[in-house]
Amino acid sequence: MIRFTNISKRYPGGYEALSNISFHMEKGAMAFLTGHSGAGKSTLLKLVALIERSTRGQLFLDDQNVSRISKRRIPYIRRKIGFIFQEHHLLFDRTVFDNVALPLVIAGYRYQDIGRRVRAALDKLGLLNKERLYPITLSGGEQQRVGIARAVVNKPMLLLADEPTGNLDPELSREIMALFSLFNDVGVSVLIASHDIPLIQELDYPVLSLEQGRLANPAGSTDT
Repeated sequence: MIRFTNISKRYPGGYEALSNISFHMEKGAMAFLTGHSGAGKSTLLKLVALIERSTRGQLFLDDQNVSRISKRRIPYIRRKIGFIFQEHHLLFDRTVFDNVALPLVIAGYRYQDIGRRVRAALDKLGLLNKERLYPITLSGGEQQRVGIARAVVNKPMLLLADEPTGNLDPELSREIMALFSLFNDVGVSVLIASHDIPLIQELDYPVLSLEQGRLANPAGSTDT
């Protein structure tokens, strides 16, 4: 599903966020990405989501080389990817329903299909009775669930999460991780960036560790 081959990312000004990264994550796998603040976790996820482009190396998604695809093709690739942010990035002037529906509206789905898909996603996340509420009225855990519902509403093949439990207490963090495991159980590939080492150690999934932009466990990270 994801293959990095000697990927590096250098930002304007010369800062190299990632250096010579190579790993392979199989389709249908779930893995964690760890490392100190500034290690390059967010940059790696942004490369996978094509929010950023690599400076060097080859990136394959679902056996397709996306390293140098044209900008006009990027939206079509992104439709296969769900992205969950630590800070939710919800629209507080829109209802829960409208927040979750946004990717489908952008993609041009019919109104009837949007309603069906949004309510199915909200039901799976235990939020069906919240669809008419505004995010500001929800708890932090519920807001994160809305963000997850928005990320999975278009049934992506790949789910990326950047510190999804960073602002949650341990019990809620376990609940969110259990949700990711459920999506993985039905075939969704999942890559989660997290610094919550104790929680990761409770779960039996491969771990990729970054240190100053380099893989700290390259020998064990080539096949996740």
